[in-house]
Amino acid sequence: MAQQELKRDLSNRHVQLIAIGGTIGTGLFLGSGKAIQSAGPSIIFAYLLVGIALFFVMRALGELLLSKAGYQSITDIAEDYLGSWASFVTGWTYWFCWIMTAMADVIAVGVYVNYWFDIPQWIPALICLVILLGFNLLTVKLFGELEFWFALIKVITILALIAVGVVLLVVGFNTDAGPVTVTNLWENGGFFPNGMSGFLLSLQMVIFAYVGVELIGVSAAETSNPQKNIPSAINKIPLRILFFYVGAIIVLLCINPWMELTATESPFVKTFGLIGVPVAAGIINFVVLTSAASACNSGMFSTSRILFNLSKGKQAPARLGRLNRNHVPSSALLVSTVVVSVGALLSKLIPDQAFGIVTTISAICFIWVWGIILVCHILYRRKRPDLHEKSNFKAPFTPLVNYLVLVLFAAILVIMLFADETRPALLLTPLWFVILFAVYRIRQKASLSS
Repeated sequence: MAQQELKRDLSNRHVQLIAIGGTIGTGLFLGSGKAIQSAGPSIIFAYLLVGIALFFVMRALGELLLSKAGYQSITDIAEDYLGSWASFVTGWTYWFCWIMTAMADVIAVGVYVNYWFDIPQWIPALICLVILLGFNLLTVKLFGELEFWFALIKVITILALIAVGVVLLVVGFNTDAGPVTVTNLWENGGFFPNGMSGFLLSLQMVIFAYVGVELIGVSAAETSNPQKNIPSAINKIPLRILFFYVGAIIVLLCINPWMELTATESPFVKTFGLIGVPVAAGIINFVVLTSAASACNSGMFSTSRILFNLSKGKQAPARLGRLNRNHVPSSALLVSTVVVSVGALLSKLIPDQAFGIVTTISAICFIWVWGIILVCHILYRRKRPDLHEKSNFKAPFTPLVNYLVLVLFAAILVIMLFADETRPALLLTPLWFVILFAVYRIRQKASLSS
């Protein structure tokens, strides 16, 4: 094929909304209920802590991406600073992260559609996959447009919640759960009603809420002006974290005492119900549906690009490196979609355990990817001080902050050992890395012998 390069067809508008879509998803709309039950109001500090850590990860990624024009993904960076093993393991792990996340989200689509239509869950899930596949096969610009509108729905919902919450606070509105007041943040057992252990155990779900924040790096190869768009998108992450996560959670907890929120119900649905919006459940169900579709869309985009780059680096079959006439890696996209659909079927067979297992494994694997970014940046500072000095987008407080965030990630993994829900997935995930290292060694030996 003549076209061997991904097309830079994402505008700044697309990149900014992809960045928002990557940091607002199912973890916030659904997972926040479970996290609040664990941590109480201290969940605010959990979102702040992890959000700040990931901002430094993104600044490190941004400086690395812009240090060399040829970088198209995280795997390219890992190859340069850690070697081919890191590129192979990180590339396939990042693909696996998004496959697992997309599995959970496409199953969720079927569940949410069942709210309105009594049909088997696999039908809307399959329809969703086919539609998203069709759009992604056409042009990268259509992916950008889909994410733009998906993200816009999320943003409008959170803006509406915050606006309504502020009005209720000002007028002193009374709900069935009591008055809307900021004192709800500390009156029911303080900020840490379940102690430090509750706060620490909530960190896994908070990590999952942020997965995809690095998607801006995967889309870097297809931006029209990366030197301008990437820094702009990354620098706005702190404001998005403060507003869309911390701000939304504060409003939720002012309207609802934290004990009123349950792990099985979206806090957003409950809040809109309390304030008297008659179609609250339907509205939020639609938002969560689009959020799940958005996450699945992002998963299909990122997994196909990762397979494309692995193929170009001779770490995956050459066929996966082919582009169609629209500069889209169609073979890689089809393979990823098939794997997601098979995963959805398997998840349906164990519905009670599947979602928790795949989301925990996804969070653990994302910690690996984020950790690799930080390690590569440390080596970049050490090996290429000339590039760092010339950089117009230097990551702040490095390398000290890189080490601090790596320690935080390691601590979160240790904490997962103490939770019954996360322990099985944590103990199972190393098997994935054992398989990858084994396959890598076999490929290396085969390459040397030939």
